[in-house]
Formats: sequence, structure tokens, C-alpha cells
Amino acid sequence: MLIRGLAVLAATTSTFIIGSAAIADTTVRADLTPVNGSHTHGTATLTARDDGSLTVVIRARGLVPGQPHAQHIHGSAEGGHAMCPTQANDTNGDGVLTNEEATGEYGTITMSLTTRGGASAKAGLALDRMPVADAQGRLAYRRTFPPNLVSSALLDQLSHVHVVIHGIDANGNDRYDVDGLGVSTFARNLGVPGVPEEATDPASCGVVTGAEAPTMPHGGPETGVGPPDVAADGGVSRTVLGTGLLAGAAALLVLSLSRRAAGRRTDG
Repeated sequence: MLIRGLAVLAATTSTFIIGSAAIADTTVRADLTPVNGSHTHGTATLTARDDGSLTVVIRARGLVPGQPHAQHIHGSAEGGHAMCPTQANDTNGDGVLTNEEATGEYGTITMSLTTRGGASAKAGLALDRMPVADAQGRLAYRRTFPPNLVSSALLDQLSHVHVVIHGIDANGNDRYDVDGLGVSTFARNLGVPGVPEEATDPASCGVVTGAEAPTMPHGGPETGVGPPDVAADGGVSRTVLGTGLLAGAAALLVLSLSRRAAGRRTDG
């Protein structure tokens, strides 16, 4: 009877753990490194929640101070484009890596990391809804996108995407202007005239390092996710709840077996 009871408990335990892992959040991280000699460094953390939402946290420094910085998740539905661009991609040899030249490496926009509103590729140049670097050139960004703004293709390929921050200062005057590199041909081809080339050229890029599921996200506000034992809604996580339920089940099983053994001794 003891062996049978323990077998049942073991089966229950494995079932719960498998179920919990299947619905755990998935977190990937990218280390952002400079492009175009921008000296921009940072990190990006993407956490896909089991409800279909996506939390994005970006911390960066070395950006053009006081300027909006377009930022996107790049990639493809097939999981291609596994490299960030380098100056080797500067096909015309003018010393500046444009967005057109870099796209061959980091792929097209799959999501625009805006501060509010829509987040589709169409919002890629919505500089009025992009985060602004502070006076020291630092950027702190966090947003949880609801499921209706997150494509299933992106979630499927979360371990194969890039995060790119745009915006450089070619002539060193701490702002975007056409005197630096002229007008952005990328923006003009999309029907948005008069945008400085500096605003659309990549400043930093990072390839995600891969999924860390089934571990729950952790690290506090700096990484954009909650502590390991607290659910996103502030309740107790499934891991903690499951541990408590299993411990209780084990205790009840042991108590039941002890009572049965005592009953046999009394009857004998």
C-alpha cells in the first residue's frame, strides 16, 4: 500500500511540474552593442507571458541626448537573420551604415517598441511615440504590450530576433539634423520626407541569447520582470503554489498510511 501510495504521489508531482512548465513565461535577453561608432551599449529583455502579452525592458547609454530613438524588434517569421550588422555591410563604403544596408542582416521590423499606441511595423518611424534619451544619453524603457499588439509569429520566433536602437550623431552637435548626413532616404521612400538620416541609422544592435523557459522571470524592475515567487498579477506563482499543494498531499498520504498501520496493530 505504501509503495502504491508513493507511486500515485510521484505521478501527481510529475503531472503538475510538466503542466507548470508548459505555461511558464519565456524570457530572452540581448546585449546591445554599438553600431556606426555610436558607443551605445545596453541590454534588452523580452518576456513573453502565458497570456500572450510581451514585456520589453531596455536599458541603454551612450545615445544622442535629448533625442527620440526609434527602436524595434527585427527578424523574420522563419527565424532567419542571425547576425547584427557590421561596417562590412557598408556597401557604398562611405563609412556610415544606413538602415537599408543593415536590414540585410537584422531583417525587417516585426514590432515597433513605442511608448504608447500601436506597435506594428507601420509605427517604425513614429518618433513622437519613441523613448527619448535623457541629458546624459541614457534610455530607460519598459512596456507590456497586450496580446492584441503581439503577433503569434513573433512569439514563435522569440529566440531568433534582434533588438535595434536607431539614432546617431554624425557631426557631434548632440541633435539630429540634415547637416550631418542629409535627409533619410529610408524615411523618404516610406513617404515621410524631411527626416534626418541620423535619426534612422542604427546606433546599437543585439541578438537575443535564447529562451530561458521554463524558469519564471526574475530580477526586479531593472530587468523588467517580477521576483521569482510572485506572479505577474501580484499573486503567488504557480511554482510556489504547486510546491505547497504537493507538500500537503505528501503529508496527508503519510498521515493516512500511519493511521492504517495503527488500526491493524489495534485489530491484531
